[in-house]
Amino acid sequence: MNTITRTAENATRTAITFKKVLFFIVTFFICTQNFAQGATDWPLEKMPVDLETDYALSALPPHLRNDATVYLLDPQKGYYVGRQGSNGYICFISRTEWEWNEFRNDIITPISYDAEGASSIFPIYMAVAAMRASGKYKATQIRDTIIQRIETGFYKAPSKPGMSYMLAPVMRVIPGNPPEVTEPITISMPHYMLYAPYLTEENARFKKGTDGLMLANPDNAILGNGKGPYGYVIVPASEKEKAVIVDDGKDLLKRLVAYKAYFRTETGSAHHHGPQM
Repeated sequence: MNTITRTAENATRTAITFKKVLFFIVTFFICTQNFAQGATDWPLEKMPVDLETDYALSALPPHLRNDATVYLLDPQKGYYVGRQGSNGYICFISRTEWEWNEFRNDIITPISYDAEGASSIFPIYMAVAAMRASGKYKATQIRDTIIQRIETGFYKAPSKPGMSYMLAPVMRVIPGNPPEVTEPITISMPHYMLYAPYLTEENARFKKGTDGLMLANPDNAILGNGKGPYGYVIVPASEKEKAVIVDDGKDLLKRLVAYKAYFRTETGSAHHHGPQM
């Protein structure tokens, strides 16, 4: 083998080795970047326990609060029982909306369920919170997991009529369905939610162009129209009742604003109403 041949072979081996090293570096960089993106947006701030408890309870009418079970959120583990109740009602603060495929730190919504909702709907909130708290899942993975569990029947629709209370004096929500609406707002809109599995906007109004019922079912936007098992008909509190709720909750409102400035309310009342078809 002459010198020229050996030199060419050495150059080829060097080029191949360089390409392998470069490929490894690029791959490593991409993987670490992806991990960093998944690992930095999932943590949630722990609310002060007293504030979280009182805010969660504000979702319920006063006569149901004393004996309701309160779930609190440990950002490192998920929901846990902060106070055991006896009347079948539960309340908690929702911090992650899986349908939107995004980890946000500024969604804070007090929700309560009766016994039916506690057994059929709340387990999804628990699973989502636990997956996010683990730091092992991206938002897309959580969404896909919940979709798969719904489609295979692991999670089921409420089996009988029932109601969820969302009577807090203020809440931070996303005012619409994914993917059209993505930014949360702070509003004062205490309301009642009647379970309406699989109900569509089309079947909740007289005809196209009329308002019809106020319907919330973001799952329809994810699973397909009429396939969302966790729909609600929304009944807003009357203006008179809302005034009483806000007045009763004025001290809570001050504490919330002191905790986070975004609890200052914005006007608006139709954050649950989905798009017209």
